[in-house]
Amino acid sequence: MKITHVWKAVVAGIAAGAAATGTAVQDGHLTLAEGITIVLAMAGGYGVTWRVPNSQPDER
Repeated sequence: MKITHVWKAVVAGIAAGAAATGTAVQDGHLTLAEGITIVLAMAGGYGVTWRVPNSQPDER
């Protein structure tokens, strides 16, 4: 299965955002600081994953 680096990065960003959101809303409300943390987690997950190249089949 071939997954392009774009979709790999999108999924990583969504997963990071979902984890940060799950942690942030445990107390029943969302503050501005928690919202900023969610956005930064999504951007960080997306950006870091975008920069890491997919491995080539012959490198395994």
